Parts: sequence; C-alpha cells; structure tokens
Amino acid sequence: MDALLTLPQAATFLAAAILIALAPGPDNLMVLSIGMARGAKSGVAFGLGCALGCLNHTLLAALGISALIAASPPAFTALKIAGGLYLVWLGIQAIRNARALTPAPAGEAPAETPRKLFAKGLVANAINPKVILYFLAFLPQFVDSQRGHVPWQIAQLGVLFTLVAVIVFGAIGWFAGSIGERIARRPAIGAWLDRVAGGIFLALGLRLLVVH
Repeated sequence: MDALLTLPQAATFLAAAILIALAPGPDNLMVLSIGMARGAKSGVAFGLGCALGCLNHTLLAALGISALIAASPPAFTALKIAGGLYLVWLGIQAIRNARALTPAPAGEAPAETPRKLFAKGLVANAINPKVILYFLAFLPQFVDSQRGHVPWQIAQLGVLFTLVAVIVFGAIGWFAGSIGERIARRPAIGAWLDRVAGGIFLALGLRLLVVH
C-alpha cells in the first residue's frame, strides 16, 4: 500500500512518542500504583492493557469517529462520564479489597489474575475521552497530507505509539513491581499500597467527571 511512513517521519514521531509516554500522566500513575501494590506480573499486565487500549483510539482516529465524538458535546460528555465512573469504580474496589502482601493459600486463586488486570487496563484506556482528544491532536501533526492515504498514515502512527507504550508501560509495571516486592518484606504495607492505588484511581476518575 502506498503512503508508508518515511524513515524521517517515523523517527521524528518515535522520538516524540517516547517522550510523551515517559512523561508522568494518568496511565503511568495507574500502572505504577498497580505494580507496587500487586507485584511485577500484575503491573506489567495492567500496563500492557493500557498500552493496547491505544489501538482502539487509533482505529477511531483513522476512521474519523473520534472527530465526530469530540465535535458532539452530548456524545463526548457521555463518554467522559462513563470513563470517570469506571475509574471511580476501580478505585473503590481497590480500597475495599485492600489486603496485606501475603502468599495465597495453596490452591486458592489470587484476588485479581494478570488476565483480569490486563482487561481492566484495556478498558480504562479504551474509554478514556482524554486519549481521544490526545490522538486527534497528536497523530495528525506527523501526517504528510500531500502523500495521500491519511487514514493509513494515522493507523501506522497509532500502531507505533502503541508499541512505544507497550515497552514503556511494561517497564514501569515491572520496576514498580520489583519495588513492591521489596516492600513486601513488611506485609502490612500491602494494604496501604492498595489504598494508595485506589486513591489514585478515585482522584483520576473524579477529575475526569468534574474538570471540563
């Protein structure tokens, strides 16, 4: 297919994407808090979910649906409320289920498996209206309209950003988990880490609901 990204185009975009992915933000905070509270595997699983959620926004941006949502106040408000309520729900669940970092009894499944945390990260990112606006504002800056096939260029840029997010968020989850495992030598801290994680989710969700 024509309009493959040129090397300078891709290199410039990757440099910007890496800086943005590393910059402190809601996704980073959520991955960091989950990793410290539940361990490296859980942190990586949640981080990968957040990263792959970007594919949803890539598809929407390439098809132009994101622009329609952003241009429609009722649709954007509904999505914003849904995203905020979901984050609030995650926060409440984390606080209610706060527990010490103790090994689960033999044969007993952990409270939240990596698969479940992956799904939570995927949904949390996929329904975040702030990311919709981000993709609308960021990806087109690196599109060469003179080369045509704009949706295809946006799709390529979105996939590149997702790959960057996979590496960055996965690394954050892993290293946060390592820190959490060291803290686990004092098991009672685990419950407080869960509460901190829940507080971060609550704060982000409430901010999404009240900030216009």
